[in-house]
Amino acid sequence: QVQLVESGGGLVQAGGSLRLSCAVSGTIFRAYAMGWYRQAPGKQRELVARISSIGETNYADSVKGRFTISRDNAKNTMYLQMNSLKPEDTAVYYCALIRPGRTDWGQGTQVTVSS
Repeated sequence: QVQLVESGGGLVQAGGSLRLSCAVSGTIFRAYAMGWYRQAPGKQRELVARISSIGETNYADSVKGRFTISRDNAKNTMYLQMNSLKPEDTAVYYCALIRPGRTDWGQGTQVTVSS
């Protein structure tokens, strides 16, 4: 059974940094694309960043230049380095394992950025 466990969320002041991690088990991690999504109160879940199985990345315009997605296939773990955080980055952040016809989700981790 596939499991995704996020960690690293918390409360940070504007301008600060956080690093999220997503540990994956129960599947061949290196074979699939992964992504970070976020959902703020009253808003739809949105893509933050995505990384392919071979490390190609793409980002939402709102986080380009501030966030970096990466993966360590040896550790079955994906990361999101978030710098220059803004209050509008406040949301629950979810990691996703993207397989053909199916996406598996983690439980989410709260990121709160105070002004």
